[in-house]
Amino acid sequence: MPSLKDLRNRIASVKATQKITKAMQMVAAAKLRRAQMSAEAARPFAERMTAVMTNLAGGIVIGPETPRLLAGTGRDATHLLVVCTAERGLCGAFNSSISRLARDHANRLMAEGKTVKILCVGKKGYDILRRQFERQIIELVDFRSVKQMSYEQADIVARKVLRLFDEGQFDRATLFYSRFRSVIQQIPTAQGIIPAEIGSGEASASAPDAIYDYEPDEGEILTSLLPRNVTVQIFRALLENAASEQGARMSAMDNATRNAGDMIKKQTQIYNRSRQAIITKELIEIISGAEAL
Repeated sequence: MPSLKDLRNRIASVKATQKITKAMQMVAAAKLRRAQMSAEAARPFAERMTAVMTNLAGGIVIGPETPRLLAGTGRDATHLLVVCTAERGLCGAFNSSISRLARDHANRLMAEGKTVKILCVGKKGYDILRRQFERQIIELVDFRSVKQMSYEQADIVARKVLRLFDEGQFDRATLFYSRFRSVIQQIPTAQGIIPAEIGSGEASASAPDAIYDYEPDEGEILTSLLPRNVTVQIFRALLENAASEQGARMSAMDNATRNAGDMIKKQTQIYNRSRQAIITKELIEIISGAEAL
């Protein structure tokens, strides 16, 4: 049975933790609004970029002159997984859910005899994946010193991916991130970026039928747009991750604050009962001594 001093120290410690979790919840709520606005603002641009490339790709025939970022290498032996996670923890299952999706994808590819390489963007994903895929991880991109994600950070990652592709180190690249839906729901997502994923006919069916003449031709325009599309999709993933991270942290810290309150209530009850038992015991001893005289 812990002493009254131990119980008081335990209650004080939990109260201090509760103050920290409450403060972190408020900070995450303040950051969430800005991150959510940035993520929602990037979605139309990324979707329009895909729509433009779909329109352009519909006018060309896949052949030797087709840009490699669209047609691919013609092989499917080596896969690059670009896993985007947070630099910090205390955000619930945000990092583990993305890493789990990437891990399952890597295990499935390796079971098929494919070669897997992993590029980690964010330290937490690297810490989780290196336990099983330390040999497959080729690089960690660390953005801990960056306060807010911008197009510059996406361009850094995109340049690394494009350089590896130009060097022939992989055939396909898949981007892993968490798409923000609400404070309590973030959806782990896998998106192919090399070769570029061209939208299906459903996206173009809603657009009015029109015939476009391009100058220069579609192939030259795609040669310029495809590397930019890789950067845009990575930028969108980073912004979606930023919003998802703050939403997950806000929810996790709210749960932690509630749990701390329940623990304080329980420990306070134990403290009061122990204190009452000690007082009762002392009174019994005093009364017994008085009766003995």
